[in-house]
Formats: sequence, C-alpha cells, structure tokens
Amino acid sequence: MSDLTSPAWIKLKGALFLVLGTMSGLLLILYRPPGPGFVILFALSVWSFCRFYYFAFYVIEHYVDSSYRFSGLVSFLRYLLEARKRKR
Repeated sequence: MSDLTSPAWIKLKGALFLVLGTMSGLLLILYRPPGPGFVILFALSVWSFCRFYYFAFYVIEHYVDSSYRFSGLVSFLRYLLEARKRKR
C-alpha cells in the first residue's frame, strides 16, 4: 500500500479522526455503565484525538504545507479558515 499524498484526502482523514473522537466521546458519556463497551469507546476516543493532534501538527506541516508552522490548535484552525478563504 502506498503513502497517502493528496492534501485533500489527508485533510479528510484528519477530519474523520476528529469526528470519530467526538462521536465516541459523546457515546461514552451517554453509555454510562463502565464495562467492556465503555473501555473500548474510551480507548477509541483517546486514540482518535491523538491521531487528530498528530495530523494537525505533523502531517499538515510535512505533507501538505511545509511553509506553515503551527503553534497550537487555534493556529491550526486559523490556517484551515485562511486556506478556505484563499480558495474562493
């Protein structure tokens, strides 16, 4: 399997990690009883947010836009909004 190199697909992958983490976290809150399902949803939520963090800081900088340096999640959100405005 080859590496993912398309910036659009890379961004979609990052967004899906964020959605997956958010949804599993919400389900975790709604699914109260701590059992095997609770543990699985918690692990999935943590893993997804870790992957999103990696995506936001490493993948974007090294594979999508090497000229931009991120200083935090707010900087990343600004970058996404500015990139969207530049396309218009």
